[in-house]
Amino acid sequence: MNQTLTIRIPDDIRQELQELSRDENKPVSDVVREALKRYLAIYRFRKLRNMVLPFAEAQGILSDEDVFSMIS
Repeated sequence: MNQTLTIRIPDDIRQELQELSRDENKPVSDVVREALKRYLAIYRFRKLRNMVLPFAEAQGILSDEDVFSMIS
């Protein structure tokens, strides 16, 4: 189910959004929807990462390189 959401944005952001919409040949609503999906995915990832971080640190996994070396 889709619902309408009204937001206020500064003129400079609105102008950039309209330019991006023209450049990408996509409606503004699609550009905003995609940006929100990405933002929410990053938020969920960071939240999950913060939850597992103490367990990883306890195993000596302290960096992205540590993770990479374990899965390679």
